[in-house]
Amino acid sequence: MSLLFRSENVTKHYTNHCALDKVSIEVPEQSIYGLLGPNGAGKTTLIRIINQIISPDQGELFFREQALKPHHVYKIGYLPEERGLYKKMKVGEQAIYLAQLKGLKRHQARKLLKSWFEKFDLLPWWDKKVEELSKGMQQKVQFIITILHKPDLLIFDEPFSGFDPINVNLLKQEILKLRDEGATIIFSTHNMGSVEELCDHIALINKSRKILDGNVRQVKKDHATHIYQLEMNGLKNPLENFLDKPFEIIKTWVHNGHSLARIKVNAPATSNQLLQKVLEHGNVVAFSELTPTMNDIFIKNVTGKYPMETHEAVNGINQEASALNQQEK
Repeated sequence: MSLLFRSENVTKHYTNHCALDKVSIEVPEQSIYGLLGPNGAGKTTLIRIINQIISPDQGELFFREQALKPHHVYKIGYLPEERGLYKKMKVGEQAIYLAQLKGLKRHQARKLLKSWFEKFDLLPWWDKKVEELSKGMQQKVQFIITILHKPDLLIFDEPFSGFDPINVNLLKQEILKLRDEGATIIFSTHNMGSVEELCDHIALINKSRKILDGNVRQVKKDHATHIYQLEMNGLKNPLENFLDKPFEIIKTWVHNGHSLARIKVNAPATSNQLLQKVLEHGNVVAFSELTPTMNDIFIKNVTGKYPMETHEAVNGINQEASALNQQEK
């Protein structure tokens, strides 16, 4: 796995506040890397250091295994969370000007911008002043400017903020396409649903320190509950009569004539063995693992416990199920 960017023990202090404490990350080439953490964790500080807006107090940064230098800024596209365009300038002229700052020739920038403006339904606004555009339109303009010079590394800080669902989907498709075409992307967001959809790898920063990182699939696998929800009809015998160690029945209830249960599969048993066993005693209608979402994993690692709904599922405490059970009785 080749790396486009990595940091080693990056530390940054502001007066009496430690913004980053020995943070190391490795961003694989042609991947989407989620930089996650609660407000004030240090994400934006790290992003500003990568963009060489500020310098670290300690640590090293590497771009394709070369020490990060000022000229690397031309290989980076940065869309900050706090957007900023000159309100009185015309949209098209400002976009051309900003593209030229990234090294594009005027005629080249104009041609590329026209194509992107057409794709994002912005062409009718080319000669309008920025202040005449909605917030969402302004953000689309800045997204286009960020990616126009085809940088090797793209950094998006909360890119979907303020967008409606249609435009969020449009941007997601473009981000995935950029990765597939060779770009490497650092993606900072509080939307864990977007992380699951887009990210290949993540790092979670909390209180200035990295507390979790890795491939998204592996992170979810590492947080597996090994608890399965089972729905059956025609159950001939209560589960308690034939399921014992290594299977652990967390709870059972009845709904609409169906028997439901949450069962933990302890090693060395497997989910297939659980299915084989219950199929001898009835018909399986539904079977699924209770897998924590990235939102669950985020909250668990930051606060030390799962959010209430996941905690209830894992521990078999479910008020809705209890109420339904009472109704059936």
